[in-house]
Amino acid sequence: MADDFHAPRPAGRAALLNVLGVDLDMLDVRTRAAIEALCDEVLFLREDVDRLRDALSEAESLADNDALCPVFNRRAFEREIHREIALAARFRTPLSVIYIDLDHFKQVNDAFGHAAGDEVLIRISELLLRHTRDTDIVGRLGGDEFGIVLAQATAEDSLLKAEQLAKEVDQLVVTSGPDGSGPEVRIGASCGVVEWQVGQDAQALIALADQAMFAQKARRKSSLQADKQ
Repeated sequence: MADDFHAPRPAGRAALLNVLGVDLDMLDVRTRAAIEALCDEVLFLREDVDRLRDALSEAESLADNDALCPVFNRRAFEREIHREIALAARFRTPLSVIYIDLDHFKQVNDAFGHAAGDEVLIRISELLLRHTRDTDIVGRLGGDEFGIVLAQATAEDSLLKAEQLAKEVDQLVVTSGPDGSGPEVRIGASCGVVEWQVGQDAQALIALADQAMFAQKARRKSSLQADKQ
């Protein structure tokens, strides 16, 4: 469908003529018509530039956002880590990363279907955004894995934040039936925390946080098994 046509506003033409310092009353009819036509063309081009700028901004947003959740995708997340590392190196400020992997998520898909699993991922994303600062960077790294970049945060500060987030996620229970009497799956979160060290790049930092997460997942599993005995 063709774009809507909008005639240039006389006010816009007058403002442009004022900037150019042109007095139409001082021109002959032919020159005046040519100047007005040129002004109209400039105004149309301005509108095209504004539309293209808006379209580019929307495209960039779509390219950075996860396809499902209201957070960064992995590519954008890694790019933002690069930026934060550069700032941390320049100003010698601490920087930490939390790597989060959901526990029992496969059981949600198996018991309730992938639509329910998608809803869980969205709710987790929203939870992470609620409990982090506007300056923090939250991304979905793939599947049921998330990452958070905490600028100007030490490992000690980030461990406390990870514990808070894990407690929040641990309270999430997925169930079925109008009265909640159906089968249920209790979601959990294993969090790995690392603090950036000079010389580490984004990929190394994510890999170390991933390793820390697996170590934490093993500890949580062992603790759960001990509680059952």
